[in-house]
Amino acid sequence: MLCAEEPGLVEALLLLSYPLHPPRRPEQQRTQHLPDLRTPTLFVHGTRDPFGSIEELQRAIKMIPAKTKLLPVEGAGHDLGFKGKSREEKLQSAILAEFHALLT
Repeated sequence: MLCAEEPGLVEALLLLSYPLHPPRRPEQQRTQHLPDLRTPTLFVHGTRDPFGSIEELQRAIKMIPAKTKLLPVEGAGHDLGFKGKSREEKLQSAILAEFHALLT
């Protein structure tokens, strides 16, 4: 929300498991500030996250006028599935690559 109010505050945002709404309460969307966001943003989100589905997040991202990218994490919940060292390293590498691509 702060970056929506102060667009030059940071160069880009990396949002891990953005809580789009409380679990089982999709009517309580946390999107009111998204149309004001002018900061490039990478969303990393699990496909089983109870705080918002990939489809809900895709709709919300369309509200943002800045450059955006969504990196879905297959089978992961809100914790993004950081359970195994090899999976963690692969995810970290993917996040870094996507974030770099967003900025170039």
